[in-house]
Amino acid sequence: MGGFWPVTDALRYLSGSWRTERTVRDLASGDEGRFSGTTVFGRLEGGGLLSAESGVFVWRGVPHPAERTLRFLPGGTPGTADVRFSDGRPFHDLDLTSGHHVADHPCAADLYRGEFTVLDTDHWRTVWRVGGPAKDLVLTTDYARVD
Repeated sequence: MGGFWPVTDALRYLSGSWRTERTVRDLASGDEGRFSGTTVFGRLEGGGLLSAESGVFVWRGVPHPAERTLRFLPGGTPGTADVRFSDGRPFHDLDLTSGHHVADHPCAADLYRGEFTVLDTDHWRTVWRVGGPAKDLVLTTDYARVD
């Protein structure tokens, strides 16, 4: 796996089940956590995909069940998506046509900057850098297709 893998249809590429492995590093404290689980991108009524992530997050040695749901709606052009939180609020745009994309999401006083990299037909990665008055985090997630 090397370089970027251009994607002509982001929703088609993401559709299905993915093994999900994430590290969360707190750069201020040095603490590191790990999430292990599955993300399923299933059809969303009205178009798009519903991303349902579930698994276990271990922080400071303590495991916690964890889940997250996002909506990936068709973007304005092929290869793109409009990513929203489960309640419909905007999260970020996504353009995988080059195989690489950077998106920002301001959240109160914090800034979330996500870097999305498609590695090949069955692997992609996100790296979120979160900075703000109380946060200094790096979240790295690797996805591997399971179906």
